[in-house]
Amino acid sequence: MLLKRSIPKIRSLYWVKPWQQVDWLLLSLPIALTIFGGIMIRSTELNQELSDWRWHWIMGGIGLAIALVIARIRYENLLQWHWVTYAIINISLLAVMIAGHSAKGAQRWINIAGIPVQPSEFAKVGLIITLAALLHKRTASHLNSVFRTLAITAVPWGLVFLQPDLATSLVFGAIFLGMLYWANANPGWLILMISPAVAAILFSIPWPFPISFTRDLTFGPLGLVWSIAMGLVGLSTLPWRRFALSGLGALTLNVLGGELGLFAWNHVLKDYQKDRLTSFMNPNADPLGSAYHQIQSRIAIGAGELWGWGLNKGPMTQLNFVPEQHTDFIFSAVGEEFGFVGCLVVLLVFWMICQRLLHIAQTAKDNFGSLLAIGVLSMIVFQMVVNIGMTVGLAPVAGIPLPWLSYGRSAMLTNFISIGIVEAVANCRQRQKY
Repeated sequence: MLLKRSIPKIRSLYWVKPWQQVDWLLLSLPIALTIFGGIMIRSTELNQELSDWRWHWIMGGIGLAIALVIARIRYENLLQWHWVTYAIINISLLAVMIAGHSAKGAQRWINIAGIPVQPSEFAKVGLIITLAALLHKRTASHLNSVFRTLAITAVPWGLVFLQPDLATSLVFGAIFLGMLYWANANPGWLILMISPAVAAILFSIPWPFPISFTRDLTFGPLGLVWSIAMGLVGLSTLPWRRFALSGLGALTLNVLGGELGLFAWNHVLKDYQKDRLTSFMNPNADPLGSAYHQIQSRIAIGAGELWGWGLNKGPMTQLNFVPEQHTDFIFSAVGEEFGFVGCLVVLLVFWMICQRLLHIAQTAKDNFGSLLAIGVLSMIVFQMVVNIGMTVGLAPVAGIPLPWLSYGRSAMLTNFISIGIVEAVANCRQRQKY
């Protein structure tokens, strides 16, 4: 009798054992967001003959199945294939430039069996694996390792930037910086890496008076102050302190970054990219053009007030006043139909996902697993902050989807693959004793 009773228990343990150490809370939270995202997408499509919400759930189911399979494998196997992974993502990005098709001013998609695929999304995961493998062998506590990592990141970053896909290239940068920080890079070095981009912005602000050295070298005083400050950072953190070369090099780098930024603004960036970067600062300057998306999004979120209008009852959502509401601006539908409380719940779920990712990074059995978790954390946090920021008018419209909520087949699979890799890290930890 006891043997018969124990047989079902033994069978259940047999099926559960491959996932015994999986973080089920981390897995269940993206599932909940995917289900809720499908509901919100359907709400934006009630008055249209679209079924993107069905595809959202289908791709979510496929992504979940892939994540469960990945969670069973030993993630250390990725170490042996990281250069192959790196080659695949670069070849796929090159294939997009050669044989891809364009939409909305960018060439980002390639058809596979009649299905449009966005390789830059999957390249995020490939970059995380590659950087984790490199930093696992040699931490970022030395500049040689930092420069090596930077050079390897620059190749896929450049290919994505040339599509042009500025938003995804920024995600690559966030992954790179987050993983370097976790790999013991000096925070001053990270500041110096992003300082030329900041200088490019500050140099374009001439108030209260411009500074001119030559006819071609003119910039605002804020750029000069920033460059001097970065020179001091370089002097205190870089190893080449003899003859103050580190401080002088950092200052020069920021001056060149500012001038290159002005050149890129005038000769490289497309008009729609410029509009996205500037419209959020002064949306009333072009309310029916480049700022239309953000203005309508803010109105929709504000109209939701505390509790919202209710599912399928938001007037802005149902009358399609917010463009791209099922993709990049899905958070505005949440704000209108579920109000401030609904937005807080969504933010709480994302916070819990980030907390679980950080916990796995801290408890991983080796540096490689820890870096994989931090890379995924950096990717999720950056996309969430930028997407929600642009819907409320605190960031420019960057074309970054909200993970698991926005419609996007490639993005959905990428997010679940990332979670699957982190679950594999969790599943291979030492069994905890209670």
